[in-house]
Amino acid sequence: MRMKAMIKTRLTRWLRDEEGAMIADFAVMFPVFLMFMLSSVEMGMMTFRQTMLERGLDMTVRDLRLGFIEDPTHLKVKNQICTYAGFLPNCAESLRLEMQPVDPRDYTELPQSADCFVNGGGNELMVMRACIKIAPVFPTVGLGNQVAKDGNGDVALFSTTAFVNEP
Repeated sequence: MRMKAMIKTRLTRWLRDEEGAMIADFAVMFPVFLMFMLSSVEMGMMTFRQTMLERGLDMTVRDLRLGFIEDPTHLKVKNQICTYAGFLPNCAESLRLEMQPVDPRDYTELPQSADCFVNGGGNELMVMRACIKIAPVFPTVGLGNQVAKDGNGDVALFSTTAFVNEP
């Protein structure tokens, strides 16, 4: 009986003792806060890169419409997008570009083919799609671990625009 009372007394004293309680809370919550922080950085970088891809595509389409790119080729347009986009890693190697004419009166969905580039004629509706694959900043933690990745561990960012060729 004495042993049982002694264990109960020590257990009660240990439960009431608040020394070190802050360390335990920190040890439990720190990984959660760290995951949130790293996921926030990952989301910020993805958003920034997506915005830069869209900016590069929009500025290049503006140049195409106004005729600033003479005799546009796939390589010229791709290089112009990379120049305007700026902060896309390995842009020249990883950017995929597609531009095709579509009939606005018989349009149901985007064409399924990729990596084709057709200049189109005057007053023709053109759809341009750009895709770039980037590596997550933190691929094994939080958001970087949860996003859809290809076999190389890269995430695909897409941007689509449409414009009418000037005559």
